[in-house]
Amino acid sequence: MSVVVGLVVTLGMLVIVPAGLGLVADPALERIRRLWPLFAAPGALSLWLPRGAAATAPAACYALGTLLLAAHAPRRLARTRSARPAEIALLTALVTPSVAALALVAERWGHELFGFGLGILALTVPHFHFAGFAAALVAGLVCRADDGRAGRFAALSVPLGTLLVLAGYFVGDLAELGGALVLTAGMWAVALLTRRTARRPGPDRTTRALLTASAVVLVATMLLALSWALGEATGLPHPSLTWMAATHGVGNALGFALCTLLALRRLNDRTHPEGRTA
Repeated sequence: MSVVVGLVVTLGMLVIVPAGLGLVADPALERIRRLWPLFAAPGALSLWLPRGAAATAPAACYALGTLLLAAHAPRRLARTRSARPAEIALLTALVTPSVAALALVAERWGHELFGFGLGILALTVPHFHFAGFAAALVAGLVCRADDGRAGRFAALSVPLGTLLVLAGYFVGDLAELGGALVLTAGMWAVALLTRRTARRPGPDRTTRALLTASAVVLVATMLLALSWALGEATGLPHPSLTWMAATHGVGNALGFALCTLLALRRLNDRTHPEGRTA
């Protein structure tokens, strides 16, 4: 694990996932959120240990937590019996950390899972925390708040794009490019909705600034993702993986995920002060 990737994943494990779960307003998820540090702390520790058994054991502990989260998805679906776009996005968010955790366990073990090199596995971990969990969760939440065409499009295209990118790992670069196009369209719809929220009456200055920063950063980081996917599929010049981690990865982690979740938490606390979570 490079230092940049390790720091980004640590943020995802310790901050982004529990902060996101706290916004869903589901009592069962609130119980998982309160237990999350028991899984996330060992997972974060595993990032900084040399590959081998010492790193694999805490990574496997984190994987158990993500499986607990993923197991809630079918139970939630059975309870809500809803196939609305917002719900599809939220269910996707519950499952994607387990994909990241599978890649983490294999990478920390030093095992090339499904033929993928350790470098690709290492980058899969942040991808499915941010382009997976954070993006799908935010798409679902903004669709809840704005169930118009843009909201429904975001809530459906982000999970579909994430799935197509995952399929592209196995099918080839053209399929991954198609997934990047769909995911980018969905993320730009999220950016549009967050910017629209920032311009409405109600949010304070700090919340507006966080939402605006998120929208601007998201446009830029997804342009980088498109340039990389296009270059991989066609052979055109494109950023290196190291550059992508330092720009696209850090931008999505700090500029999009963290800013958006902080803003949504502030909006939630302002609207429902009695419903704050610890």
